[in-house]
Amino acid sequence: MKKFRVVFMGTPEFAVPCLAALHEQCEVMAVITQPDKPRGRGQKMMPSPVKAWAVEHDLPVYQPEKIKTEEFTAKLEEMKPDLMVVVAFGQILSQRILDIPEYGCINVHASLLPRYRGAAPMQWCVINGEEKTGVTTMFMDAGLDTGDMLLKAEFPIGEDTTLEEVHDGLMGMGAKVLMDTLKKLSDGTLTRTPQPEESNYAPMLTKTTGLIDWSKSAQEVHNLVRGLNSWPGAYTSLDGAKYKIWRTRRTGERTTALAGTVVRADKKTGLFVAAGDEVLEILELQAPGKKKMGAADYLNGHGFAAGAKFD
Repeated sequence: MKKFRVVFMGTPEFAVPCLAALHEQCEVMAVITQPDKPRGRGQKMMPSPVKAWAVEHDLPVYQPEKIKTEEFTAKLEEMKPDLMVVVAFGQILSQRILDIPEYGCINVHASLLPRYRGAAPMQWCVINGEEKTGVTTMFMDAGLDTGDMLLKAEFPIGEDTTLEEVHDGLMGMGAKVLMDTLKKLSDGTLTRTPQPEESNYAPMLTKTTGLIDWSKSAQEVHNLVRGLNSWPGAYTSLDGAKYKIWRTRRTGERTTALAGTVVRADKKTGLFVAAGDEVLEILELQAPGKKKMGAADYLNGHGFAAGAKFD
């Protein structure tokens, strides 16, 4: 395979395996990632996972607030890379930047395009109850995830598969699909497939995305919970206290109780709440100021009165 001179753009943990694979088989000229951000209780400035990996491996790192400025665009033009690779970078590239590399800009997107274009494809696939997702590589254009598709790989989503499991599966898959794409690009066998106009969009998550509506079906609530596990978490409240719900299980048990009502809460049998059509078991939750706990462990020292109702 040709040893491409690559500029890599990425930010979260999801992008790290792609950078590692490129570092092993190509010449990574520069790593571009988002600026350090305050994190944790102390709000200490922390690097992105991509920056941390790049620094550890002595790769040059750039962190522009805005990549499309004249100054930074000119810097990229001076580098004259063969190829740019973008994986969950978090900024939109201008057409001028897209035109810089001889072989174009390749993006690794965490869905089976053209479905789930946008910022949160993994979350929305699970929330919407999809049975499969995957990774797609594409040549980037000025649109939002609208470029010509290159290679794909599928990942099954089971009844209880969580976002964390999808993330970890696609993370490794993305690096393999990327390198397969570059091998085909190198030997001249890579084919482009234009995307159809029909698609759906996976918007960024908001603070209210995780609010549980107990009047919805147990399946919909279950999908929301696993689609936001491990971040940012689905949540509900009782008597003004906010509880995060991390794992649930459909029971198939019908009930006439109002949606959100605690049907049973016992440390031996567990915690059961009425959804819109059936009873849902809460397997793992997080009370205000507490760590995640199994429902049985939580009920061993705390209680929910039968008939109490989550908002």
